[in-house]
Amino acid sequence: MLNILVCGIGGKMGANIVELLKDDGDARVACGVDLHAPENCLVPVYGSFNDIKEPVDAIIDFSSPAALAGELAFAAERGVPAVIAATGYSPEQLKDIERAAGATAIFRSANFSLGVNLLVSLAQKAAETLGESFDIEIIERHHNKKADAPSGTALMLADGINRSLAEKRPYVEGRSGIVGRRGNEIGIHAVRGGTIVGEHEVMFAGEDEIITLAHSARSKRVFAVGAIKAAKWIVGKPHGLYDMNDMLRELV
Repeated sequence: MLNILVCGIGGKMGANIVELLKDDGDARVACGVDLHAPENCLVPVYGSFNDIKEPVDAIIDFSSPAALAGELAFAAERGVPAVIAATGYSPEQLKDIERAAGATAIFRSANFSLGVNLLVSLAQKAAETLGESFDIEIIERHHNKKADAPSGTALMLADGINRSLAEKRPYVEGRSGIVGRRGNEIGIHAVRGGTIVGEHEVMFAGEDEIITLAHSARSKRVFAVGAIKAAKWIVGKPHGLYDMNDMLRELV
């Protein structure tokens, strides 16, 4: 039985992880890290990684960038693999994640949905065929409480598309104040409203035709399911930085 530490256990994604692992035969929630423990929580919840006493086999993190430093120090010191599912990290924090991967296994993805990762692959394929002559726009929609914009998944889509293009394109996030002809960029637009779980659309606009690829998540549960699969998969892996492509190649 794997012992899972849930960072951000007091949030909605943390609650999904706890609920899904209640009847799991291979893993259980051993403890959590959060500033506020959820009501009726049945496991210890700590305000700091320094206070954790329980044995931990893997970390699942759906918290925020503020928790990253303590998490990486804990993971590197104890050799515990970490599944990092939060977004909004600064360039310096992304470098910290890469450095920590030199001491333990780190699994990082902006989105743990199988469907979204398929969307990235399809967008890359479309970019190989259409990208040089088509304008590319990404539109992402999320609930009104999401902290970062554009979403990590939108950036993951843009990065994947750019890897398929012969000439890399800069990103333009919205076009407020930009006048005149559109440049050779990838446009990224964020919509925030209501309780939208997550929607991502990639539009390839050419001469007299438009091709649209899209994914809509109807529940946050899909992300929790993927993160749990990642936690089970990464236990026992050598140190290094992993993502959904690594797991899918092995599981498919």
